[in-house]
Amino acid sequence: MPRPLIGITTYLDTAAWGVWRRPAALLPADYPALVQRAGGVAVMLPPDPDPAAAHAAVARLDGLILAGGADVDPEHYGATPDPRAGPPAPERDHWELALIHAARAVGTPILGICRGMQLLNVALGGTLLQHLDGHMEAEGIFGTHPVRPVPGTRYASIVPETTQVPTYHHQAVAQLAPLLRASAHAEDGTVEAVEPAFPGEGWLLGVQWHPEVGRDLRIVRALVAVASGAEPSVNSSSVPAGPAPALSDAGHVARPPAAPAGAPLPPPAP
Repeated sequence: MPRPLIGITTYLDTAAWGVWRRPAALLPADYPALVQRAGGVAVMLPPDPDPAAAHAAVARLDGLILAGGADVDPEHYGATPDPRAGPPAPERDHWELALIHAARAVGTPILGICRGMQLLNVALGGTLLQHLDGHMEAEGIFGTHPVRPVPGTRYASIVPETTQVPTYHHQAVAQLAPLLRASAHAEDGTVEAVEPAFPGEGWLLGVQWHPEVGRDLRIVRALVAVASGAEPSVNSSSVPAGPAPALSDAGHVARPPAAPAGAPLPPPAP
């Protein structure tokens, strides 16, 4: 059976190599290496100035990974920017939102990683918490914390036990999109994985951590399996999600107090 072709979104940034310092489409090598180790063929999907090209791109893919990176522009979920939010990457936002909708239209399986999970939630009508603490070790250093699966979810069928995951983010899901449900949580109640809320939806999974810097291949192997046709692409789970974390009066997940507004902003995860 041919190895499935998995597209991975990229940065647009300035990079240096050899004698050159030039604008570049960037992707940490951990991402394609993760796809290759899981049995897929990785291709990069740099932002295209024409979002309509997303349909042509998706038509050539067997699966899609939305990589980590800059904060999602709060304009996409109707919020005012928090002073602790990082600068957005509008070219990525527009391109990747178009990829999400194009992939969902034809049933191409999607895996969102960190920012990618957040963007999935926004694309489907959810909102984001623009700053929280405790989900990174230090600036530029991944932390770790346990993630607990919700019984009966697709994620729990892939990773049934509580695991330690590599993490680096300062934003998270606030209001969950109506079409999504939480399938894993951190100890503080942060939503750590999302998937379709209803049976019959296509294969979609978002994780808030960074599997590309860990050793556990199960999530990406699951993506590769469905992309290759070895596993069904439609969500067949009908088991209700477990108890939801406590909600604030605004309907958002109740969390520990955020850092003060003057706290230094961490750089985006790779």
